[in-house]
Amino acid sequence: MMEEIWSQFANGMKNTTLLEYIAVGCGILSVWFSRKENILVYPTGMVNSIIYIYLSYKYHLLGEAAVNIFYTTMSVYGWWLWTLKDKTQHHVVEISFSDRRWQLYQLSFFAAFYVTLFVCLTFLKKGFYEGAIPWADALAAGTAFTGMWLMAKKKVESWYWWIATNIVSIPLYFVKGLVFTSVYYAVLLVIAFYGLAEWKKRVKLR
Repeated sequence: MMEEIWSQFANGMKNTTLLEYIAVGCGILSVWFSRKENILVYPTGMVNSIIYIYLSYKYHLLGEAAVNIFYTTMSVYGWWLWTLKDKTQHHVVEISFSDRRWQLYQLSFFAAFYVTLFVCLTFLKKGFYEGAIPWADALAAGTAFTGMWLMAKKKVESWYWWIATNIVSIPLYFVKGLVFTSVYYAVLLVIAFYGLAEWKKRVKLR
């Protein structure tokens, strides 16, 4: 069993393209910048998401393709939102915890996207994309949608959703043959835990 996994890992790494290396590099930078609450999270993230739109379609990861289209759109929105300042030149959006209302929003947001994506992917799997894994693809996509939306709002809970996304994406991309991307999500998982701790600390320091 372990030999098979190692063989798949070695072959996957050997077949990794330059485009995937660029996407992974930009993705790691983006998450690092988000941990530091640096506006560069968005331009680096956009390079990553645009490349992964192409890669996701190529490898029948339709939910992830939808995620990256959403990432690109939300990056423009987040970029604008993070630069907004009030009359005293303080940023309009600051890191904060979700209250009960926001907790309900994010759970509803996730549930709506998960159900929609699962139904669509199940339908598409039958006639168009046999390689799709509806439940896993929809789960990775739904958690990522929620995390990206909350990140734009600078909600601490966004990191919990990113952690969930990374946990699901590691085996999902490995099975699909995008081994380097699977390793990338493992790196993001570690950074996400650090990001969660750092954002919690920043809220307490204010």
